[in-house]
Amino acid sequence: MVLLKNLLNIFNIPELRKKVLFTLGVLIIYRFGGHIPVIGIDLEALHQLMTKQTGLGGLFGYLDLFSGGNLRTCTIFALGISPYITASIMMQMLGMTIPTLEQLLKEGEYGRKLINQYTRYLALAVAFMQSTGFIFFLERQGLVINPGWGFRFIFVLSTVVGAMFVMWLGEQISLFGIGNGSSMIIFAGIVANFPGYVVNVMALVQQGLMDWMIALVILAVFVSVTACIVYLEKGERKIPVQYSRRIVGNRVYGGQSTYIPFKINTAGVMPVIFAGAVLNIPMFLSSMLASRFEFFKDITEYIMRGGVIYNVLQFVAIIFFSFFYTALVFNPEELAQNIKKQGGFIPGIRPGRKTADYFNFILTRIGLVGAIYLAILALLPNLLNIFISMPFYLGGTALLIVVGVALETAAQIESYLIEHRYEGLLTTGRFKSRSGR
Repeated sequence: MVLLKNLLNIFNIPELRKKVLFTLGVLIIYRFGGHIPVIGIDLEALHQLMTKQTGLGGLFGYLDLFSGGNLRTCTIFALGISPYITASIMMQMLGMTIPTLEQLLKEGEYGRKLINQYTRYLALAVAFMQSTGFIFFLERQGLVINPGWGFRFIFVLSTVVGAMFVMWLGEQISLFGIGNGSSMIIFAGIVANFPGYVVNVMALVQQGLMDWMIALVILAVFVSVTACIVYLEKGERKIPVQYSRRIVGNRVYGGQSTYIPFKINTAGVMPVIFAGAVLNIPMFLSSMLASRFEFFKDITEYIMRGGVIYNVLQFVAIIFFSFFYTALVFNPEELAQNIKKQGGFIPGIRPGRKTADYFNFILTRIGLVGAIYLAILALLPNLLNIFISMPFYLGGTALLIVVGVALETAAQIESYLIEHRYEGLLTTGRFKSRSGR
């Protein structure tokens, strides 16, 4: 009852109520758009292909995860938010290598707007390439009822416009709603499939096609992985900061102690998304070329989703992108200089360069733990699939995204509630984090 009362407090704050309702409205529009199919596709044959766990089926099954099931049903939202995410990754990488873009990143709000505009243009190009590749793949697989240039034009136009509309919906959530727009779009698509997963398992158990012990194991894995994600996502390292006393006129400033929280997983769910997007590129290219060249058939088999090589590459990629994304969003030198300007220091550490080196040292140690944790959680379901035949794709990636986005959104709502002197979402009145020194 107390938790229900705390949830109802959301609607007592006009600003928060508008943001929550706006986000729900946008997600409803997104889900409705996911039921508008592109004409001319043999959906039954496409569904059978994508239920396979290896080769092209595994690749497109993974892409279908980020489209919320729209790729499986070939709707106008078949590409989902994937083109925008891919474009964002490319722009962030280019921003570290091209001096002009690097300078724009340092120009504050103006530079950020230009980078976002370039990202939109790049997302349009990526959506066009993905849609074109997808339609040629469907034709080669014999899934198009009436192939031809007329159908290709309609298909590409429909899916590209759909991808741009999904990107726009995500931006509207970021501007006027609650949470990160792109993450919320992915979150909604994944969560919408969960009831179907549960119904499928129950039906298999009732029909005698699955032992009830296997169903309990699946449930235990789901609960255990979710609990592990929540436990580690709330973990943080607190760095104490002491501010010296300053006298300005007749007033005394400073003299207090505070701390800087460093989360175990500083990068959130983005390394998993980045790693998946990057690994899908060689998988997609090799799969497309396998129909013409025998050499690429062997490559496709080696790097197929769920295989040993794919799991190793994904493990390494997640660790790399964990450090890469942390370097993009966290600047130890800038943080150290800001603390120094405000008269603060870390006990036992000299202000300035020594403080920045200390931050780098802490981030490296914590970041390695967080990166390994992300990689293990992402690969754990793949490893379990080798020993347990699961009737649906219970991916660590999906759980990481769902739990991570849910925690971030809950934290934002929590801050609004506390700001207006309401109790938090939890019965304790605070969305607490674990901390350690």
